[in-house]
Amino acid sequence: MGAFLPLLPPLLLLLPPPLPGAAGGAAVCGRCPGPLRNGSIVARFCASQASTESEGRCCWERGARPERLLGLDLSNCSLPSLPPGLAEAVAAIILDLTENPLTPLPNGSFLGFTHLQCLAVPLALECPGGSSAWEEVTTHGSSRLCQGQRNLCNSSMELAWLCPENAACAPDGPGLIQCLCDSPFHGYKCLRKGTFPVLLFCGILGAITLSLSLLLWGTQRRKAKTP
Repeated sequence: MGAFLPLLPPLLLLLPPPLPGAAGGAAVCGRCPGPLRNGSIVARFCASQASTESEGRCCWERGARPERLLGLDLSNCSLPSLPPGLAEAVAAIILDLTENPLTPLPNGSFLGFTHLQCLAVPLALECPGGSSAWEEVTTHGSSRLCQGQRNLCNSSMELAWLCPENAACAPDGPGLIQCLCDSPFHGYKCLRKGTFPVLLFCGILGAITLSLSLLLWGTQRRKAKTP
């Protein structure tokens, strides 16, 4: 993977904002034993940056509160599929999945990974979202490197038309988009205008809950009195 190293340091400029799912000590960091593997793109990236530190198979931004998981090295972990805890790395910008017997990844495997800028997968797999979802796709030995996640909302007017009126197209991971309601619209297909009626919603929900509780209490009381 040495040919890819010169492309890695600039990725730190794309640091994501803090995300709740990227708290320190994420279980996915211990999915494979040992530290970052020597030679993995995550290990090289982490070692090349002064503001990062490694823990297990993860690379963290040092001093950030909350801590931010920047890279995850799952290379050579004997993974037949993606681990269930992968969502803990949703803020990652670099991910290594090489040297694993992975089967083709389902669509949406990287849903929410909007900050992912460098992904290494086994050569047998395509880049998630296809080559059109990345600025550059290269191969080296038994690995495929997907670099520079594209914002498909900017590159395809057809995708923008999929969103309803009063909504805007936004990226949601490699090859994935989502439709976000424009302010002040909300609700189904962004058809409702104004702020969400939180007090009214909570009041109605509370009234229904109280009514059901009283009904259940009365029913149980009558049964208890029946000889």
